[in-house]
Amino acid sequence: MKREIKKVLITGVTGFVGSHLADFILEHHQDVEIIGMIRSWRSPMDNVEHIKDRIKFVEADLEDSASLGRLLWKHQPDAIFHLAAQSYVDYSFKAPVATLMPNVLGTCNLLEMIKIMKLKDIYDPVIHVCSSSEVYGQVKREEIPIIEDCPFRPASPYAVSKVAEDMLAYQYFISWGLQTIRTRMFTHTGPRRGDVFVCSTFAKQIAMIEAGLIEPVIYVGNLNSIRTFMDVRDAVRAYWLLVEKCPAGEVYNIGGNVTMGVEGMLNTLLLMSTKKGIEIIVDPGRSRPSDVTLQIPSTEKFCKETKWVARIPFSKTLKDLLDYWRGIYDGNKI
Repeated sequence: MKREIKKVLITGVTGFVGSHLADFILEHHQDVEIIGMIRSWRSPMDNVEHIKDRIKFVEADLEDSASLGRLLWKHQPDAIFHLAAQSYVDYSFKAPVATLMPNVLGTCNLLEMIKIMKLKDIYDPVIHVCSSSEVYGQVKREEIPIIEDCPFRPASPYAVSKVAEDMLAYQYFISWGLQTIRTRMFTHTGPRRGDVFVCSTFAKQIAMIEAGLIEPVIYVGNLNSIRTFMDVRDAVRAYWLLVEKCPAGEVYNIGGNVTMGVEGMLNTLLLMSTKKGIEIIVDPGRSRPSDVTLQIPSTEKFCKETKWVARIPFSKTLKDLLDYWRGIYDGNKI
């Protein structure tokens, strides 16, 4: 199976993954029109500044079903990449409602508008709903590597919201025949990653130390977590193959092929630094009320379906991420 895709809608296009997905499509599928959904004219555009003239931006809000309906009726995308979300786990503990509203209600609004407007009978879009590996929570040792049938044990309000998104997508498939496909993406990073995420916050601190903006100290949280890491540019290539080749109603783990502890990842970044002797201090404020410390995926199902493999070495991912922050702080500019 291979779907013909000529027009895509990306919710969350100005975000980390959304902007990289737009880059990938513009480079490898130049005949595809990109509709980028933004909440308002004031939405931050830093991540898409370099491609803003090549995307059609449309204002709509996931919590405003009327605006979603107008967008879907006018532009009729062949594929929808639903990436918009409140995606910061730590923030979800502080503001659970502000996490559940866009993630759960927003996803439900999107799917409901496709259903009630009977868009399946008009152009029947394939809908990628981006869940998360966080839905699995703290798995047992014997459940490694994690397969798609592993039980849900969400350990944060963010994870709960992603369980709901995941199940809503499945429900709209079995009940109404919408072409939803779900992914549970494991840890991914790269240039433009927000500084609240672990690889990026370390890289940012190193870049600031190198620029002489802060003392040679890196503040960390739990360094004992084990993760399987992947480059965001491999991730968005996987997302494209998903909507192009995978059957509706399915769910897939997507993840990299490099597994290490967070401490090992930090040490790799430190070896890349021009500053030596950087001190590491554990900051209790960076610890979560409940944490997920073991995430190693089985991606066999997705790789068998699409022939996808992660290609970018993790050392390049980390160097590109560090260079991204160096570029921001080059010349002591904040």
